[in-house]
Amino acid sequence: MAKAPPPELVERSPMAIAASSKVAHDHHHQRPSSTNSMSSSFFSPKLSIYILSACVALFVVFHIQSLQTPPDSTSSLPSWSLNNIMQRVVNNTTTTAEEENNYTDTLNSLRDRLRQSVTFLPLKDLRYAHAALVGHTWFMSSMYDSSDQEGEVQYQHFPSHSSSNRLLCLKGRDSHDGSWNSYALAWPDALPHNATLMAGLSFISYNHYDYDNIWHGLSALMPFVAWHKKHSCANSPERWILYHWGEIRSGMALWLTSLMEATFGGPPLVEVFDGVEEGTTVCFEKAVVMRHNEGGMSRDQRMEVYDLMRCKARAYCKVISSDRRSKKIGMTLFMRTGPRSFQNESAVVGIFEKECAKVHGCRLMVAHSNNLTFCDQVKLMSRTDILISPHGAQLTNMFLMDRNSSVMEFFPKGWLKLAGVGQFVYHWIASWSGMRHQGAWRDPNGEICQYSEDDRRCMSLYKNGKIGINETYFSEWGRITLNQVKRRNMEEAGKGVNFTGCICG
Repeated sequence: MAKAPPPELVERSPMAIAASSKVAHDHHHQRPSSTNSMSSSFFSPKLSIYILSACVALFVVFHIQSLQTPPDSTSSLPSWSLNNIMQRVVNNTTTTAEEENNYTDTLNSLRDRLRQSVTFLPLKDLRYAHAALVGHTWFMSSMYDSSDQEGEVQYQHFPSHSSSNRLLCLKGRDSHDGSWNSYALAWPDALPHNATLMAGLSFISYNHYDYDNIWHGLSALMPFVAWHKKHSCANSPERWILYHWGEIRSGMALWLTSLMEATFGGPPLVEVFDGVEEGTTVCFEKAVVMRHNEGGMSRDQRMEVYDLMRCKARAYCKVISSDRRSKKIGMTLFMRTGPRSFQNESAVVGIFEKECAKVHGCRLMVAHSNNLTFCDQVKLMSRTDILISPHGAQLTNMFLMDRNSSVMEFFPKGWLKLAGVGQFVYHWIASWSGMRHQGAWRDPNGEICQYSEDDRRCMSLYKNGKIGINETYFSEWGRITLNQVKRRNMEEAGKGVNFTGCICG
């Protein structure tokens, strides 16, 4: 039986909220008698309180409506603060101690109204379930992303001009239904009752897929590195809050943890709000939200970010960079076990071993991704010029090679017709990180599907299929790639090309 949504998540009409605020405002401010108004000075403390109340009532309506209004980059909103408003009133009027107490009481009352006006909305907006990744997504759907300039990462920053200097607040830690977790914006001096304020910078990530898969996880976390680089690598997060479909996640793959530690100078703390009472609000002193992966970033921007992560990873793993381009060619067979592995691994090794032996300075390395530490993989990639591997997450390591290194990818039967655009992700990362994708070999043979081969039901059979062998094709492909790399390395050595420097480290 489906449970009813909690009261704070019931959608409220902005018109109804504004109307209720007006009723409260009218009730609070009864018109004074003509006798009192004639006997009072225009600058009386009582009138100042009325003006203060009117301003804040309008402020409440503005706060509610602005959640659903896109930011106007040309507007010039002041930094609102109830304490500042109070101080201006006190400074511009002559008051007694009793009148100042009245001001304080009024201020506290208005602050309570602002607290009560904070409107929480579901992190996952089910109205956009059919187009979860389109536009500004179903995650925090009332918010709009910004970028500092065209071609740079898209993000949200709180507090900021676009949030009218309000803080981001979250409520709930459900790990099964993101519509039960919610978000809101609140003024720093009028946070919701019993709210916990988390100091420092918080990174809040939305991932439509998985933080345990290093490709999908890196796609979600890489934009934070772009933002970090944009700010001269001066701002590192105190914590990470990870969401998948609005559902909170408690960690990321160990490989990703190590990469983020290398990049930001400390292990990432993944916050799941265990120390916060269930149902209470958490607000963040500073927060950066990413929900579009690398969307909007130019190729040049992406390459610079991958350069930074490569450099930081090598420094973290104490890999000494050297000018090896003119001396040796590293050819690495990066193997898988189980799904999408080679049927006859030793035969594949033998083919490329023969081609490598024909090229002076070529060194063949064979490794399995599942028994190497993060630093083992960083060191291996630093010595690799040609990466040969089946399609799979282990290919994410390619950006740890020097720029202009080559990638050769292998697929089981059936992927070209049925796997969709996801089969091209390693073409993309090769381009974004400055590598050369040398194409892919697709096995024409494999298990026979009971349906026609273009029936999508066959993909469940082909997805984890084994990869066969074509000795003639593999030998020729290896020979051509080795010759290209040898020629390119000689050219780069002559030009003194070097991509090993950190961008901001």
